[in-house]
Amino acid sequence: MGFIKPSPQPVEPAAFLRLPLRERVRILCTHWVDDGFGTPRVLHVVYIIKMLGLYFGVGIWIASATSGIEFTDVGSWYRNIVVYQKLAVWLMLLEVIGLGGAFGPLCGHFRPMIGNIRYWIRPGTIRMAPWGSRVPLTGGDERTWFDVALFVGVLTSLVYPLAAPAEAVPGEFLPAGTGTQELIAPHYFIPVLVLMPLMGLRDKVVFLAGRSEQYLPIMLFSALLGTISSTADFIDLVVVFKIVICVVWIGAGVSKFGTHFENVVPPMVSNSPAMPGRAVKRLHYRDAPNDLRPSRVAYFMAHVGGTAVEIIVPITLLLTTSATVALIGALCMLAFHIFITSTFPLAVPLEWNVFFGFIAIVLWVGFDPGTYNIWNFSESLLLVPVFALLMFGPVLGNLRPDLVSFLPSMRQYAGNWASAVWAMKPGVEERLNELPGVENQIDQLQRMVPTPYERDDAEMTLQKALAWRSMHSQGRGLFSLLYTHLADIETRIVREGEFVCNTILGFNFGDGHMHDARLVAAVQKRLGLEPGDLVVVWVESQPIHRRTQQYQVIDAALGVVERGTWKVADCVAEQPWLPNGPVPLNVTWTAAGYHRRQPLGANPNRPDETPA
Repeated sequence: MGFIKPSPQPVEPAAFLRLPLRERVRILCTHWVDDGFGTPRVLHVVYIIKMLGLYFGVGIWIASATSGIEFTDVGSWYRNIVVYQKLAVWLMLLEVIGLGGAFGPLCGHFRPMIGNIRYWIRPGTIRMAPWGSRVPLTGGDERTWFDVALFVGVLTSLVYPLAAPAEAVPGEFLPAGTGTQELIAPHYFIPVLVLMPLMGLRDKVVFLAGRSEQYLPIMLFSALLGTISSTADFIDLVVVFKIVICVVWIGAGVSKFGTHFENVVPPMVSNSPAMPGRAVKRLHYRDAPNDLRPSRVAYFMAHVGGTAVEIIVPITLLLTTSATVALIGALCMLAFHIFITSTFPLAVPLEWNVFFGFIAIVLWVGFDPGTYNIWNFSESLLLVPVFALLMFGPVLGNLRPDLVSFLPSMRQYAGNWASAVWAMKPGVEERLNELPGVENQIDQLQRMVPTPYERDDAEMTLQKALAWRSMHSQGRGLFSLLYTHLADIETRIVREGEFVCNTILGFNFGDGHMHDARLVAAVQKRLGLEPGDLVVVWVESQPIHRRTQQYQVIDAALGVVERGTWKVADCVAEQPWLPNGPVPLNVTWTAAGYHRRQPLGANPNRPDETPA
């Protein structure tokens, strides 16, 4: 890949677009092995400047400007708990605005590179209430002036504790050797603790975009335990902060059980601009370009370097009283997050990784585990509700993923995602521009700066997202549904659902719940499409105790027309482009009068089925 221009396409775009879908997927998957998304290096520089300059640099400056720490004294950055609080609030503000994760081309925001606030400050755009039919005053799917005012209130409530001067903790309430400490006063967190959940009831997308499952607990415990009247109070607060971070790590580690995650590592490593040479990338595949299933190297990286590290090291950090063990563990987690950051994963949660890597140093190096450990917690019984609150989302989300977003479930990059692929008849994608605030990504790419794309080149670039999806386990099931349902698949515009969601809602972070049947219905209400114009194949995450995933086929004009399951083992056994045909599908329900629109014999599970 070049510095200004993306890497050359593997096939001339006009010729590529004449190929069958399965062949296009194969070409782009094998190309991804060596070049990833093919992003120009200049965009990586933009991401790095944003990450280190806007988030970390400005965040530390804000902390120093509103507290007694010195901006030029690096040691003070990790020895003061107020830095931890300020950085958490600052990052949540950036996430809500759209300058954190989900920013830029690696998340489908090509031009402009920011979504979020551009949509949520504008009445008339689509919103997604999580329980609109059950919670009074939250129904509907259109953003009103009330929603805009509530969103502005959320932004203000985050600026409030950021701008607030920190308050000194009396020295007599600090353990020996802690040094001077300041905290954000508890009452400064109350507005965001009230307004963000209210915002979430009106629009879950804003709530999840702010990474509320990560940062609201920090603010909640800062409000509940931030009044320091004894040494035990300050120890308790720091220990609870340690528990919050460890639950996130451990939850993410547990989510990697199974076979999904080892399929995540190879395409993630292939997309890394820091990876030295193509040979290292190809080590993560069994026999690239012929066999793109994960190799033993990928398995080791996934389940030793990933799953084991995210469980064993945090548990050790949580239990240890040794400063040496804590230092080693903190450095391990710092290295872990630096590696993830270096791969520039799609959805680009770079700031989140910087925050967690840095906070590992703050909490375990800046605060001696000999004093700040769970064994010194003043009321051990209070740890029960703390753990119960923090573990509720991960436990419920792994058992019933249909009830909980993958973000509170702590499955941030586990490969076990609710996902979708949209298949549109010609002309439908252009009609998406009729939705308030929406410009489809083909048009965005043709206005890309500094190098606008030709239309065929833009189309080929967007289809790289389809290849990326097919390299993950659920992608093979989704493409199987397309092949078995649509006889005219070769004439349709096929798009990764996460990218489409970004254009319609302004945000997505890999959560298929944001672009399920409810979003399709909202689009249908505004566009009035005909049956067959827009078909979406959608799948739920795999429950931790089951071996199958549940899918839906959604026709925008008809609603859900088919439900069923597939075995995850069947998906991970296949190549991304499905050279052996669709994986077996178990149909559990079909809408009355619905028939699959497929060529005769296209479905090996139902070879006697005739086309509609």
